[in-house]
Amino acid sequence: MAGSFNRITLVGNLTRDPEIRYIESGKAVTKFALAVNRRTKQGDETMFIDIVAWDRLGEICNQYLKKGMSALVEGRLAIRNYETKEGEKRKAVEVVASDMQMLDSKSRSANGDFGGGSSYSAPSAGRAAGGGAENDESTEEDEIPF
Repeated sequence: MAGSFNRITLVGNLTRDPEIRYIESGKAVTKFALAVNRRTKQGDETMFIDIVAWDRLGEICNQYLKKGMSALVEGRLAIRNYETKEGEKRKAVEVVASDMQMLDSKSRSANGDFGGGSSYSAPSAGRAAGGGAENDESTEEDEIPF
């Protein structure tokens, strides 16, 4: 039996500025959304996809990405169950980012901020060091403060 594979690559424009929060352990978690277009015979179709970035990658996304910017995001698809304050059960479908690349060709400012083509990856120390649970962001998903 073949193994499974959960990898997604998206290119789109940010629909809003990223929002950063910090969980109890001190890890950063940043949430934003990409508008991704697809051409069909009936015209263009736009999907709005929620993105979650953890730790250093989340801090970088919060610092350098802004509404309207074009970005490439790689990661894995995640489905999270949660309950609203009213007790309703809901599901959230989102991409947990592992890499991000800004695609805008112009620099954002003259003071040295990163311009187009800059790429950022989530550190893979957890996998390289034996995959300890303390470095695996999937153990923190239940604590997403959004």
